[in-house]
Amino acid sequence: MDQGVYDTRTETEKPASENISTKVTINNPADITVIVGYFLMVIGVGIWSMFRTNRSTVRGYFLAGRTMIWWPVGASLFASNIGSGHFVGLAGTGAASGIAVGGFEWNALFIMLLLGWLFVPVYLTAGVITMPQYLKKRFGGNRISLYLSVISLFLYIFTKISVDMFSGAIFIQQALGWNIYVSVIALLSITALYSVTGGLAALMYTDTVQTFVIIVGAFVLTGFSFVKIGGYSALLEKYAKALPTVRQSPQPQLYNISLACYQPRSDAFHLLRDPVNGDLPWPGVIFGIAIVGSWYWCSDQVIVQRCLAGRSLSHVKAGCILCGYLKLLPMFLMVLPGMISRALYPDEVACVVPEICKRVCGTEVGCSNIAYPKLVVSVMPDGLRGLMLAVMLAALMSSLASIFNSSSTLFTMDIWTRLRPQARERELMIVGRVWVLCIVSISICWIPVVQAAQSGQLFDYIQSVSSYLAPPIAAVFFLAVFVKRVNEPGAFWGLVGGLSMGLCRMIPEFTFGTGSCLFPSDCPPLVCGFHYLHFAMLLFLCTGILVLFISHCTPAIPDRHLHRLVFSLRHSKEARDDLDWEEEERGRIARREAAEKISEQPADGGGSQSTLSRLIGWFCGVSSTQTPEPTEQEAVESSDRLPSITEDPKWQHVVNSNALIMMAVAIFMWGYFA
Repeated sequence: MDQGVYDTRTETEKPASENISTKVTINNPADITVIVGYFLMVIGVGIWSMFRTNRSTVRGYFLAGRTMIWWPVGASLFASNIGSGHFVGLAGTGAASGIAVGGFEWNALFIMLLLGWLFVPVYLTAGVITMPQYLKKRFGGNRISLYLSVISLFLYIFTKISVDMFSGAIFIQQALGWNIYVSVIALLSITALYSVTGGLAALMYTDTVQTFVIIVGAFVLTGFSFVKIGGYSALLEKYAKALPTVRQSPQPQLYNISLACYQPRSDAFHLLRDPVNGDLPWPGVIFGIAIVGSWYWCSDQVIVQRCLAGRSLSHVKAGCILCGYLKLLPMFLMVLPGMISRALYPDEVACVVPEICKRVCGTEVGCSNIAYPKLVVSVMPDGLRGLMLAVMLAALMSSLASIFNSSSTLFTMDIWTRLRPQARERELMIVGRVWVLCIVSISICWIPVVQAAQSGQLFDYIQSVSSYLAPPIAAVFFLAVFVKRVNEPGAFWGLVGGLSMGLCRMIPEFTFGTGSCLFPSDCPPLVCGFHYLHFAMLLFLCTGILVLFISHCTPAIPDRHLHRLVFSLRHSKEARDDLDWEEEERGRIARREAAEKISEQPADGGGSQSTLSRLIGWFCGVSSTQTPEPTEQEAVESSDRLPSITEDPKWQHVVNSNALIMMAVAIFMWGYFA
């Protein structure tokens, strides 16, 4: 195949179709009206939810009072997961290598069933709000829960938030031409506003609206895209021929551009690929993704917190099924449109010459990440472009808001209460909201790093980081829920050993760089040649073996400490002696003493509170009156009223039948595209 020669024309000499337009694309009344209407709708739903729920208590703010029915649970699970990183990352990877990346989404259908049927019943009977709290009750001590809290906050701030901001910035730059700092600060501020004021209930109701906007908008774009290219059969034909016109550098002595660097993969429409040489080998796609997915869906605070807010176990299961069905859509709404974008605009989306890529999207390693926004600004008519911007804003804001609320929960309930065990409910409410503002500030300061991290492997990069850090956590949670014999030393040293093993792979890869087709990495093949999904499988297995070995070499935890904390004892009615009861009692005593000191002070401050202070307190849902600290007897009675996991037989049959149907649909889709 003859390679194209380097194009020496200047920007002004080239036709407009060969350049990314730098003018503002969304600036007409129809688009602006749609965007304004979207913001008004989201703000209206947020205000409505503020009046509908109790936001002044820990349970009301962080768990929505555990009153949510199935469809907000399912919609919130989907919207929390689908951020702008999915639109940009999935479409970009689809444009670069085909449909295999959709396996990350379809694998979740089976993991959702593990969450609703196996993990959530144990979390509910344990009576916890956060995942570190569960580990603390299950194993006792502080070091495991503190480890999980810190590493979760680290991952939230420096991977999830940064990826969503980076992806949203790409779309905003392509669609609006706005200053990236102004636009991202505005989005973060609006998101933080309804996160701080409304709590989890506001997030789940607004997530329901966001889900509707995301699905409708993405369906519209997919329809326009398939019409533009001529249907699925035309995509099969044109994607295979989607080669950039210019394939030779003006400085060939610097790097050699081989055919493999720009030719579409021959297995682009195969979901399962070669187990050794494939970019996403099939053992990793089936088992490696399942391991990383079990960490994310079954033990990550952002996801589990939405299930804990469910009214009953049947509502939680139904919500998981709804989310599972929705997870079928990203393949058709994000991955395939990304491939269409490459087929329609190969010179930009599939550029291979570093000088041209730098001019097109600002980075030399490739421009596949602009596949989705390029499609939006090129295919959609006026008005509908505004709808797609609203879709991207919905994805970005719902994902960020979920992270804000869940990280606030982790910091407040697992770190602040350890620093100040005497903290009462009003203080916890204030600290939780202030922490959200701190996260916003850190995220804004992280924007320059996000801009500098532009690359053509965004989605793969994030998945690889998860593959190095998540499998030990997944292994510990899996064994904690299903194996009674696992104890605290085994779990802790399993986490430490797994983290050390993961860092031994991650640090060299970061040091040498992941490399690209033109600039291969110098990382030794013995270290970096092992695919990250295969490494996730190995890391999960090694961590599990280490946990079981140390646990069997140390004393077991008696059953009296495990009632309703493991799956086999989830229906137990016997009293449980919590391993963390001493710390809970110290905190209760400290809070009671603090309340007594407050009650001994002269009661002259009630009428002196300013109108502004009362208004701010109402707006944020923080009551000015202290809730009386429960007595020891009341605390014991409250602990006995744990959430029930009994289900109505009729609805139990309904959700179980739907689960079987969803598995059948998932197996068919995997088989069809395998």
